[in-house]
Amino acid sequence: MAETGIAADAGVARHDTGPGHPEQPARFSAVMNGLERAGLMRDLIRLPTRSASDGELELVHTRQYIDLVEREVSQGRSQLSTGDTDICAESEEAARRATGCVLSAVDAVFSGEATNAFCAVRPPGHHASAARGMGFCLFNNIAIGARYAQRKYGAERILIADWDVHHGNGTQDVFYGDGSVLFFSTHQSPWYPGTGDRTERGEGNGKRRTINCPFPAGTGGAKILEAFRDQLLPAARSFHPDLVLISAGFDSRVNDPLGRFLLTDADFEDLTRVLADLADAICNGRLISVLEGGYNLEGLARAAEAHVRALASSRH
Repeated sequence: MAETGIAADAGVARHDTGPGHPEQPARFSAVMNGLERAGLMRDLIRLPTRSASDGELELVHTRQYIDLVEREVSQGRSQLSTGDTDICAESEEAARRATGCVLSAVDAVFSGEATNAFCAVRPPGHHASAARGMGFCLFNNIAIGARYAQRKYGAERILIADWDVHHGNGTQDVFYGDGSVLFFSTHQSPWYPGTGDRTERGEGNGKRRTINCPFPAGTGGAKILEAFRDQLLPAARSFHPDLVLISAGFDSRVNDPLGRFLLTDADFEDLTRVLADLADAICNGRLISVLEGGYNLEGLARAAEAHVRALASSRH
């Protein structure tokens, strides 16, 4: 059985987007309370958490953008000028702590403290590019985690698999011409943010390192699982990553207010097992899952429970 870590910092709940906003502090408590009720917390390794430094954020983001976030938060603005991301006085530090959770998880899986890990973080990150926050996202947590693993641990190749209902345009942008990261995404189309066409496949050194699988509203788990098995697995086996990262967006679950996919909790368990088995076979089980979307609180809790249970029961 895998030794599964959890990186969860209550500081992420201080990012308060205001009454009625779907990306709300209660998302964090819903996930954590759900894991506790399911009896999973006693078997998880609680990882230390911290705030990401400027230098760590600059592994992905421009200095100018980091300064913009700091300035606009300190000015008391209600929204970033770069896009549709609401902020409050605590948003920058909460976002830094979300990123810090991912960095702690990277440390844990490369040191052997944990085989895999789940990062219960918010705000989400996969819409944030190097110089722009959007779609509820300030800093791109998973992209920074990938660069950190490369810089600190010499990971040469990293897989990022994104099953959020929305395309991870920021993550794609960061690595589009890179070649050291294989980015795979299933997402609803047409839908926010309007990117993720099958023709978007990378450029330069990153050519064929981006694989997009857009699906229409009403798509269920069978089609998503088929894409993972038939398109991701062959590419990933050829790529041979040193680390597997998941942008785990549970807004692809049935009855989410911001998506029209129909995935069930059992589907998330199946998808998790596909990726955990891949990590077991290729990179000594090293897998880190990072929470992205998921806005039906009860559904989010149940999907996260199924996901973490599958991580903890993986074969490694």
